[in-house]
Amino acid sequence: MGKVTGFLEYERTAPLKEDAKERLKHYNEFVKNFELEEVNKEAARCMDCGVPFCQSGCPLGNVIPEFNEAVYKGDWHLASTILLSTNNFPEFTGRICPAPCESACVLGINKSPVSIEEIEKHIIEIAFDKGYIKAEEPLIRTGKKVAVIGSGPAGLAAAAQLNRAGHEVVVYERDDTPGGLLNYGIPDFKLQKDVVTRRIALMEKEGIVFKCNSNVGVNIELNTLLRDFQSIILAGGSTIPRDLPAKGREAKGVHFAMDFLKQQNKRVKNFAIDGEAILATGKDVIVIGGGDTGSDCIGTSNRQGAKSVTQFEIMPMPSQHRTSNMPWPTYPMLLKVTSSHEEGCERGWGVNTKEFIKDENGNLKAVKVVDVEWEIDANGRPVNFKEKADTERDLPCQLVLLAMGFLHPQKEGLIENLGVELDNRGNVKAEEGKYQTNIAKIFAAGDMRRGQSLVVWAISEGREAARKVDQYLMGHSSLPSKDGIPYA
Repeated sequence: MGKVTGFLEYERTAPLKEDAKERLKHYNEFVKNFELEEVNKEAARCMDCGVPFCQSGCPLGNVIPEFNEAVYKGDWHLASTILLSTNNFPEFTGRICPAPCESACVLGINKSPVSIEEIEKHIIEIAFDKGYIKAEEPLIRTGKKVAVIGSGPAGLAAAAQLNRAGHEVVVYERDDTPGGLLNYGIPDFKLQKDVVTRRIALMEKEGIVFKCNSNVGVNIELNTLLRDFQSIILAGGSTIPRDLPAKGREAKGVHFAMDFLKQQNKRVKNFAIDGEAILATGKDVIVIGGGDTGSDCIGTSNRQGAKSVTQFEIMPMPSQHRTSNMPWPTYPMLLKVTSSHEEGCERGWGVNTKEFIKDENGNLKAVKVVDVEWEIDANGRPVNFKEKADTERDLPCQLVLLAMGFLHPQKEGLIENLGVELDNRGNVKAEEGKYQTNIAKIFAAGDMRRGQSLVVWAISEGREAARKVDQYLMGHSSLPSKDGIPYA
């Protein structure tokens, strides 16, 4: 371990943020980097536990104590080698991962956990600055060709691993730029797109081919892919949003969150906007849904100059601390206050939307809501709710953003034409640990297979699916598994 008494000597620190009033004037990242001395102290807080629960908390199985020790000793090359052995894209997870590793940190039992996510981000950025990150083409090509459909984190991870194994990889993306969710789902103030394009450029130098504006099953023939490639990985994500079929849903001004966020990401790039412009400028905005997507809508609405921003969640307000139903080292469902909330937002829990109220021209003018009370079961989970008397009210509103999560992947086109089996939730059916569909040469990974989840889970799925494809093509796999990963 780095410093035996580090966890006793140092308290957890967080990097400084640009003042909220200033950062609302732009869409750039606003979290400042640690000074090297602060990174060193934070790495020194790692206890190098006999059983490092942080590693099991991380879906990628990151070798956290080892890279913390390397950071403490100032060996950034070793730290980046260890980190990249399990995580293809630390520059993404270091910015947008909710850090389940920190929830499992042993130090977190009675103190603040180690800032693992920040350390991870600093390792990769310093590695880029020092020139450690270079394109590495495989020495030998196998002659096998694999098509990856979808260039989100799962597709990118699968492509990177398969290319490393020596296969020729072509990634098909239906949008105009690779990156999927990373590019058009996450605001620039959380993940600047030059971070994504930097990684894509590196992957292209390593021999991976990206084909954009390629909607497989629509403008790309499925039969061509089935004929030309020895294997196909479906990594298109979970893209069908959960709707709210309340009265007046057709009102002009009710939109899905992802349509709103994608438009703004295009504006930042100076790309053309398709369809009607969705803007919060000068409007009373209500965001329905309490997750990260809802938070992204708040930050974007405030930057666009919304008159007011309110966020509703039908579920009860989460606890601020672990309860007996959320013991360490499980990932706790706690009250989350994001940087977007800090920038200005009224929040409400236990609020049900009953009606979208239109004016005579069909434009949204208000939302009818009511407070609800939940029945809690023996495990502490809310199971049924009832309306509270005399709480129904109309709230002025000209823009509603629905951020209630996603149901399953789009079935029209690719999935229907392929004929792959679906599970009872509408996701592509591929057994855990095998990632193979009912069609032998076709595999599935990420949200398209497991349902809506975290970016870090998508990367893990992509890596594991790539290993199974390599095994399918070659009879065995040269790629590392989660359980035995070499790092030096």
